[in-house]
Amino acid sequence: MLALYHNDMSSCAQKVRLCLAEKGLKWEDRHLNLRAGEHQQDWYVKLNPRAVVPTLIDGDIVVPESNVINEYLDERFPDPPLKPADPFGRARMRLWTKQLDEGVHDAGIAVLSFGVAFRHQYLTKGDAGQKMLESIPDPIKRERRRDVIEKGLDSQFFRIAILRLMELYRDMDSALGKTAWLAGDSYSIADAAFTPYVVRLDHLDVLGLLDATPRVADWYRRIQARPSYQGAIVRWENPGYLDLMKRNGRESWPKIKQIADAA
Repeated sequence: MLALYHNDMSSCAQKVRLCLAEKGLKWEDRHLNLRAGEHQQDWYVKLNPRAVVPTLIDGDIVVPESNVINEYLDERFPDPPLKPADPFGRARMRLWTKQLDEGVHDAGIAVLSFGVAFRHQYLTKGDAGQKMLESIPDPIKRERRRDVIEKGLDSQFFRIAILRLMELYRDMDSALGKTAWLAGDSYSIADAAFTPYVVRLDHLDVLGLLDATPRVADWYRRIQARPSYQGAIVRWENPGYLDLMKRNGRESWPKIKQIADAA
């Protein structure tokens, strides 16, 4: 049986759970508590050297990186297919997912999340929080995270994150004006991959960022109506964490909106 090391509220884990749900695949739940640093323990780093979730286990095969996992799953279990049938459609799909690994995830949605909500957990942990920060292997990611934790919404990286996300949603809106889904007329890995980047706005109560991109808002409503959304997203929502995110999101919204309006 497949097994997935994941976290309930992780954006990257969400996209893989969506793919698993769309395919109706059964999998063993191996949940990691990121707040306790379980993903930074030596045994896990041996599986995933970047110390991130998710990691897929398929027998003796270990597959890290959410976008790679989703393509692996689609090739390993091709029915129902989650890739466009034509080469150009598959190219469009990969051009979308490629963006996530080139900055949209960590420089965008992760910075938004930390600046609004997650930074408070690091700050309250004191030395333990500092130790978790220093354990981040990637020095660029680590120093960007440090600045956002220390400065919050006043970090230069927070403003850059909002601007990058607004560019992303405009690009999505343009694409959805031409086809029903991001990579064509059928739901694909691209749609699964980008769902968490709107779910996070919802969880932070800052969906107002989509006011200027109505087609993205409609796409999200259609995503929410799919059975996979309930099994991959709603089922794993952490009530205590959601309360923290929404409360801090509402407090941060005026500043976020000010930055977005200038984009």
